[in-house]
Amino acid sequence: MSRLPILNVSRRGFLGGAGALVLAVSLPVPAMAMEDQPFGADAMPNGWRDDPELFVSIGEDGIVTVTVHRSEMGQGVRTSIAMIIADELGAEWEQVRVAQAPGDEPRFGNQDTDGSRSIRHFFMPMRRAGAAARTMLEQAAANEWGVPVEEVRTDVHVVRHEGSGQSMGFGELAALAAALEVPDRDGVRLKDPSEFRYIGTGVGLIDNQDITTGNTTFGIDVRMDGMLYAVIARPPVYGGRVASLDDSAALEIPGVERVVQIDPPEIPSAFAPLGGVAVIARNTWAAMQGRQALQIEWEDGPNAGYDSEAFRQELETAARGEGKLVRNQGDAMQALADAATRVEAEYYIPHLAQAPMEPPAAVARVADGRCEVWGCVQAPQVTRLRLAERLGLEYEDVTVNVTLLGGGFGRKSKPDFVLEAAILSEAMGGQPVKVTWTREDDLHHSYFHTVSVERLEAGLDEEGRPVAWLHRTAAPTIGSIFAPAAEKLPFELGMGLTNMPLDIPNVRAENPQAQAHTRIGWYRSVSNIPHAFAIQSFIAELAEAAGRDPKDYLLDVIGPPRLINPVELGDVWNYGENPENYPIDTGRMRRVIEAAADGIGWGREMPAGSGLGIAAHYSFVSYVAVACEVQVEDGGVRIPRVDIAIDCGPQVNPDRVRSQMEGAVIMGIGQALTSEITFAEGRVVQENFYDYIIARMEDAPREINVHLVLPEGAENFDMPLGGVGEPGLPPVVPAITNAVFAATGTRIRRLPIADQLRT
Repeated sequence: MSRLPILNVSRRGFLGGAGALVLAVSLPVPAMAMEDQPFGADAMPNGWRDDPELFVSIGEDGIVTVTVHRSEMGQGVRTSIAMIIADELGAEWEQVRVAQAPGDEPRFGNQDTDGSRSIRHFFMPMRRAGAAARTMLEQAAANEWGVPVEEVRTDVHVVRHEGSGQSMGFGELAALAAALEVPDRDGVRLKDPSEFRYIGTGVGLIDNQDITTGNTTFGIDVRMDGMLYAVIARPPVYGGRVASLDDSAALEIPGVERVVQIDPPEIPSAFAPLGGVAVIARNTWAAMQGRQALQIEWEDGPNAGYDSEAFRQELETAARGEGKLVRNQGDAMQALADAATRVEAEYYIPHLAQAPMEPPAAVARVADGRCEVWGCVQAPQVTRLRLAERLGLEYEDVTVNVTLLGGGFGRKSKPDFVLEAAILSEAMGGQPVKVTWTREDDLHHSYFHTVSVERLEAGLDEEGRPVAWLHRTAAPTIGSIFAPAAEKLPFELGMGLTNMPLDIPNVRAENPQAQAHTRIGWYRSVSNIPHAFAIQSFIAELAEAAGRDPKDYLLDVIGPPRLINPVELGDVWNYGENPENYPIDTGRMRRVIEAAADGIGWGREMPAGSGLGIAAHYSFVSYVAVACEVQVEDGGVRIPRVDIAIDCGPQVNPDRVRSQMEGAVIMGIGQALTSEITFAEGRVVQENFYDYIIARMEDAPREINVHLVLPEGAENFDMPLGGVGEPGLPPVVPAITNAVFAATGTRIRRLPIADQLRT
């Protein structure tokens, strides 16, 4: 069935006629005491609260339109949000449509699509929105029939009065309900989970047919009358600038209209464009040909000497020395000295690029004191704010229209590409300008996942059990794009380092300084990636040293089931959630390990050159374990099967949970085997997918089995929800490298594996 494309949201657009219910739901939340610490959505910046003012529209034809305030980039958030509202409302799924909210604070609450928190934070607000609309329809029907509202109930897309047998459809009631006041919280009854028709069961993607048939709009698809097209030659080194420019040959290219220089930003640059030279033309091909004809000499600036191999050695030196103490439990240094056996290892991961299938693209029109943009952005409100600042406009005079995103992985949280389009539209006197990034642009000028060296030391007692643990993490921080910074921020440390829940009496974690020489940014799972790779690999190394089975040893080191307050470990962040509601539950961690191990048949005899590996990690308040089978032949690694188990608490849309786990496995395989960004003379070496190699079809497992583990209370939604989009990724890589060791006896401590197994 055809679904609506992305719409710009306005009350007029929703009304469509005189008889429509347009519900802006913002149910008051209880006031917090001054001393109460805000958590979850209440802790979001700029006063965004957990109850967005969210439009639910019901037309005279009965069509229910849900405004989705999160960006859709393949994770299915438009479907899941619509499911929640439709279920509480009582709507028929085939009568539900979605409209994409523009960037607008405070109408839609926090719109940043990141942190695996869209459903975690907005499950209850969406339920209240649907329930409020249902309550108004029921009251409208009761008023029409002159009966108590208690005698009225909502069935599927219809309201009934049991005593008289009367019924009215949603469309018939829309105008009547529109005249009523929105009920307060006390006047809204949420459904018992036993009444759910969609939540917890899953439905197909609401816009799947439109996406697969090309009847949707991604950022790269936007077209406007009179639109010009631009590509930009950006400084090849972070912090560089144009020294000299000869654009005469570019201006002779047919279709080229103008060449515009963009001033370089101050460093650190935050979300500002990198500067450079833009070629504006009547089509993208002419702009690309014009860029190729530019004669530019670059002044490379202070990062011209950035070299990956040299920097790796710097990080190793830093990790071998003391750093800022970020966690201290017991006396790890003394326990190390007294241990019967001492084990140490260093692990390295390179820079990674998000490399979404759709590179950054945006259209802007800046004219008459206003700016309107269309783009594939993950953070529309941040985009709006940065545009207003850059153009010197009032916040209210900037409109951000969110298209579908062809992937994001954190890259499209940064609106530098949108600002480029706005700068060029302004330079062209208000003509709309579309900026398109090529794949080479995307790889050369990303906000890269940080390079990292993780050094671990452990002391084992006579029975091989760890009694001391020292972890030093040396990596440039995301904070370096905002201010001079050489140490990780609390949220980075809280991704598996300061909140590590292992049952070890003496633990010490340090963070040596590491300067950034390129833009560092969010990447799916962020610092969980290096921390999980190092910790889960090291536990397997300790199991080998102790002569133990890796799975059994992992469970022993996690310890018995218990609840741990992450603050007591040293984690002051806890993914922004209340630690009382979201303690670390080692029992849940143990269960996903057992589920993954049972799934893959842990302990079975393996043929020569094959092995099993296992790893687990807690992130985004969810628990994930991965068990995988590898085959190593002629130095190449094949992964026939992966079993991945997740406990994310209650599952709103199990189909989307499975798809996110499957996607995490594929992405992790690329990280483990081939993906790497390197620098030489300050420049990214990789050019395109032929040398920045993500997982190919031939790398994909024949089987990916997803095990959905439900803790007690999850079926009835009696516990908080966890994240789904990101937590599947961190344990994939160490599970693979541990399996490689089981197959070959070669320990992988540096990513990617690439040619490390060739003789």
